[in-house]
Amino acid sequence: MNTISCTIEKVAPFNNAVFQVILKPNTPFDFKAGQYLCVVMGEKDKRPFSIASAPDAEHIELHIGAAVSESYPMQVVERLKECLSTGGSIEIEVPGGDAHLRAESQRPRLLIAGGTGFSYIKSIVEQKIALGQEIETTLYWGCRNQEAMYFETIAREWHEAHPWLNFVPVIEEADADWKGKEANLLEQIKHDFDSLNGYDIYIAGRFDMVGAAREVFRTMGVEEDHLYGDAFAFIK
Repeated sequence: MNTISCTIEKVAPFNNAVFQVILKPNTPFDFKAGQYLCVVMGEKDKRPFSIASAPDAEHIELHIGAAVSESYPMQVVERLKECLSTGGSIEIEVPGGDAHLRAESQRPRLLIAGGTGFSYIKSIVEQKIALGQEIETTLYWGCRNQEAMYFETIAREWHEAHPWLNFVPVIEEADADWKGKEANLLEQIKHDFDSLNGYDIYIAGRFDMVGAAREVFRTMGVEEDHLYGDAFAFIK
């Protein structure tokens, strides 16, 4: 991984639990859609976050879930806010992760995000759009409620603009006017698919959700060589 200095362009809340961060690298670097970076907080303190922007974007976008004061991610948000206010910079290490988009594959794609795992999926979708790919793709985004689905608007815009992309929003606590599924994310996928054989599957979210998803998908014929998620490097 390379160490790059970045200026901070924006640190703003999507809601009371997720922040959008925009960084401008002082040195260009290459990465693949779906990879992550590490914010360098100290010599032995490097904290990973999915890159939400596509590789050809001018800026680097992050979505940081930081609901609890003094939590691991909130410490990063506070450091970024301080740098933004003082005109300082932050160091990142890039790129990381092997769960990047396999752009050459012609298999249908299933993209699965839990919470801020959407940042990982956003990079992949935007790269597909940039490449002009029209491979059949279904995107599931699962959240506790609609407020937690912090970038619902852009996902619905993709659905309307690109016939190859089917967006399925899933929340567990829905109001009467909710336009989507009300269910557990993995239960909804089980309901919608008889088999996952033949799909390239990209997944991001809490480690416990990703681990549970793999177990469910094994009962649905998943080909694990085509199941991509960086969480699998940390869970057995």
